Amino acid sequence: MTSTTTSKTTSTTTSTTAITARAARARNPYLAGLLSPRGLTGLALVGVIALAGLLAPLLASHDPTAQSNDALLGPGAPGHLLGTDDVGRDLLSRVLYGIRTDLSIILIAVPVAALAGTLLALLSTASRATDVVVQRLFDLVLAFPGLILALAITAIMGPGYWPVIIVIALAEAPGFGRVLRGGILVQREREYAVAARAGGSSAARVLIRHVLPNAVDPVVVQLAVSLPVAVFIEGAMSFLGVGVRPPDPTLGSVLSQAMPYLSDHPHLAAAPLIAVTGLVLGFTLVAEALNRGIRR
Repeated sequence: MTSTTTSKTTSTTTSTTAITARAARARNPYLAGLLSPRGLTGLALVGVIALAGLLAPLLASHDPTAQSNDALLGPGAPGHLLGTDDVGRDLLSRVLYGIRTDLSIILIAVPVAALAGTLLALLSTASRATDVVVQRLFDLVLAFPGLILALAITAIMGPGYWPVIIVIALAEAPGFGRVLRGGILVQREREYAVAARAGGSSAARVLIRHVLPNAVDPVVVQLAVSLPVAVFIEGAMSFLGVGVRPPDPTLGSVLSQAMPYLSDHPHLAAAPLIAVTGLVLGFTLVAEALNRGIRR
């Protein structure tokens, strides 16, 4: 009898815990999205690649910029797991440090873009005049394709780490600004915002305390969407030679340097291409998972 009672109690406790966990996920749409199969797959892809870049000093067996006489060695060569490039640099080391560089760029550039877009969205909703000015500014930036914008910025500043960050931030800020502006315009006409204003709350208090918390969900999704776009922009700039200065590796520059030898040594392009594809796919899956979690 006691055994049966204990079993029933344990079963009840387990069921209660499972129900509580489901309720917590239901209350938190971000968590619900990230814990979906799509979200977990994306997090796993990004996590594995990011961990490889983070541990580059431990995993890399060579200096990524050190040249040697062992040029164009194939995968599995002694001391070079993925082989070497055209000037004898270890390919594995360059890919690992390239991941590290790419992630450091996008994890600075995308939050900067989000902050700039948020400030401009708040400015645009302050008055009709500022709205016109900000929207025309967004139109001006969006009129330039990403690569044209990149070439224009690097023509002024020259190639380098920070110009890449500036290009990504400029290219992505209008997306954040327009998404948040739309959310603010919708939310400030809702009953709770109208009631708060009728109750004597100032426009700034209503905006910060009531409207912004309810308008931020699309911005979170936009943040995740911007990450794979940032990977593409950095890769394209480095591929064209206007990104991070050589010999510092990025995934785009490693891929660019492999192109002349692609027919005879396809392994030179395989590793950076797999890393770029994994990052883009992982971030895209996370963005889709967050969007589905919010919409449920």
